[in-house]
Amino acid sequence: MKIARHNLILSLAAGMAIVLLGTASQCVDNQETSSDEGKKPVSGTLQKSEKLDFYLETYITGLDVPWGMTWLPDGDLLVTERSGKLYRYSDGQRIASIDGLPEIFVNGQGGLMDIQLHPDYGNNGWLYFTYAAYGPGGKSEGGNTALMRARLDGNTLVDKEVIWKAGPNSRSTLHFGSRIAFDNDGYLYVAVGERGVKPNAQDLTIHGGKVHRLHDNGDIPEDNPFVNTPGAVASTYSYGHRNPQGMAKDPKAGLIWVNEHGPKGGDELNLIKKGANYGWPVITYGIDYDGSIISNDTHMEGMEQPAVQWTPSPGVSGLAFVSGEPFKVWEGSVLSGALALKYLLRTELVNNEVVHEEVLLKDIGRVRHVAVGPDGLIYVAVETPGVIYRLVPAE
Repeated sequence: MKIARHNLILSLAAGMAIVLLGTASQCVDNQETSSDEGKKPVSGTLQKSEKLDFYLETYITGLDVPWGMTWLPDGDLLVTERSGKLYRYSDGQRIASIDGLPEIFVNGQGGLMDIQLHPDYGNNGWLYFTYAAYGPGGKSEGGNTALMRARLDGNTLVDKEVIWKAGPNSRSTLHFGSRIAFDNDGYLYVAVGERGVKPNAQDLTIHGGKVHRLHDNGDIPEDNPFVNTPGAVASTYSYGHRNPQGMAKDPKAGLIWVNEHGPKGGDELNLIKKGANYGWPVITYGIDYDGSIISNDTHMEGMEQPAVQWTPSPGVSGLAFVSGEPFKVWEGSVLSGALALKYLLRTELVNNEVVHEEVLLKDIGRVRHVAVGPDGLIYVAVETPGVIYRLVPAE
């Protein structure tokens, strides 16, 4: 069944989610099992979903708002905390705190945020992370989202370079965006929210409310859509975004997708297109938090429609595509965390159209991020109580 484009509503209050939450993703029992001799036992709670059963393992505990995660070639996991810490884990155990981080503007939604490896990390050693950075005036001036690249020397960051920073600086505590992703051609994308100032998203002279496209050293690609537009920020690739907190590359098609927060209602999943305007705040499916109308329009010529919009707002954050084993039955699905509604959402895509959705891990907590590890397993970072869970298919 194909879901009506642009108009999916998760009516959780009425008990009418896309799947029956009373039967999908239920915790069945605490289990420890090993089907093959010599294979590490799987322990955790057995969960039911539409297409397969899986175990929910507690992988890492004791975190303070985990925000981003990425794996080194040796299998170690790097995890950022919004409070400004970067940790290294091996097999779920913390083995080091990474030194050499820059000064970080920890303020409301801002802090140390996403982290990714360069696609050619094995040869060049570059890792990239976003953080809220002070302006020259320090705290009195505020800050904005910055992108740094660095290398690891043991457990210390070296060769540090701020290769890009959003402007203008602001003392606002809101909407830093900050997810990063690489496409198949090696271009680097970074998403920035409109910092709580709605008109920023439509103003091409301001970084906020945009998805930006860069070379891996921070240089501006000559074919970016607004390079020759007078006054425009040349790194802008798309605009009209409110606060994108999930971004991922479709591993099959190589396309970049984002999920982003609406206001009260109207969270969105968007396929990013060159030069496209995604409408905020001129069009929106949401209303303001005080109940006032932001716009009477949900459609307008020249503005993109989301692949799907969610009302009420799940508070989407983190985005990951499922591809290959061991979750082959979820092939083509994209996973989104839900901060507000406290679950993991699986969205099935066919030819870039949403055809089905399933709520998983209901009431797990505020899901900040989701990622697929090099082992093909799914890792879910939850803010409260500061845990990374691991999903392992039942055999």
